Amino acid sequence: MNQKATLWMAKKYGTPLYIFDTDVFRKRAELVKKEFGEKVHCCYSIKANPFLLRNIPECFSNYEVCSPGELTICEKTGVDMKKVIFSGVNKRLPEIARAMDDGVGVFTAESRLHMERIQACALQGNLVVPVLVRLTSGSQFGMDEAEIIDLINRRKEYPNIRITGLHFFSGTQKKKVAVIEKELRKLDEFAQKILSETGFSIERIEYGTGLNVDYFGENPDASERALLEEAAVSIREMGENYHLTIEMGRFFAAPCGTYVTKVEDVKTNKGYHYAICDGGLNQLKYDGQVKGMQTPEIVVMNQRKERGEKERYTLCGSLCTTADVLATIETEQLEVGDFLAFGRTGAYSVMEGMAVFLSREMPAVVLYSKAEGDRLVRDFILTDSLNTPNEVERQE
Repeated sequence: MNQKATLWMAKKYGTPLYIFDTDVFRKRAELVKKEFGEKVHCCYSIKANPFLLRNIPECFSNYEVCSPGELTICEKTGVDMKKVIFSGVNKRLPEIARAMDDGVGVFTAESRLHMERIQACALQGNLVVPVLVRLTSGSQFGMDEAEIIDLINRRKEYPNIRITGLHFFSGTQKKKVAVIEKELRKLDEFAQKILSETGFSIERIEYGTGLNVDYFGENPDASERALLEEAAVSIREMGENYHLTIEMGRFFAAPCGTYVTKVEDVKTNKGYHYAICDGGLNQLKYDGQVKGMQTPEIVVMNQRKERGEKERYTLCGSLCTTADVLATIETEQLEVGDFLAFGRTGAYSVMEGMAVFLSREMPAVVLYSKAEGDRLVRDFILTDSLNTPNEVERQE
């Protein structure tokens, strides 16, 4: 998507605005699938950007869903529910039962209580459901090895559950492939330990690589591809021995997004130039960014021919906090009405920001592809009503 098209959409729909290029999303997904090979399955974690479900590439075998809200999104977008992996650290009985009614393909269990609740709902529905038990990496997620082995030894106590394998994710933004290789060895060794101590063979492993997205590098596509190619060696090897599913969100979605904000004010305070934008850190999320200390990909868009000499500008949002600094850039003179396009915002910005801080509006969302053009899939959402105290009569 070129600069001209971005500027045209910013003027057409208004700002702040998210634009997600589904062609870029598809190409990234196909690249990952090609590197990992046919035996390795790809899972898109929709928490990164659920809007992309409207144009989900066929190379995805699964979609990870972690909440009732995400389950609703899947229902409304009409995805194949058999491809859904219902995950999440807090699974309550109503949403487990609902997911079963939807025909969700597989569940994860992060605790013994999850196993009991999944068993109860499956028994009620006269179902046998496949479950992946999650191995902890030392956080609140998943279970210890001893707990998992005990559950597998007691698997007859859960007749409506078919344990099929392991789920493991330790964190995101991994820059060193050695960490991924170590985790894959750990999973393989644990699977062998399960076999020796329980007689149970692990069929499937769902693993989140957490591959790093390069937000601030000069050539991010090249650095990310090099990391992908290096990681693919051990992933392909693991895929020869297990039904291996690689779960990612950020790495798939980040390159496809552009966040556009408009300059609303320009001023100089104590010799420093500031541009006040209609967006802010409540809508723009770069992992590792703190008070604009690093500079992501930013394109300045205006229609003037003469712009003067370059100056250093601190780009700030509309929030009443000194933390609302987006970046500092060297650029020709900024004026009110200029547009700033931030790249690589396809993952988490739309979902992870402080959406209702200062009761500002939530940005519109546009999907773009060369074949279908631009489509408004969410208009601006005013948040003042969400923050207004009202007497509410709860329906029991």
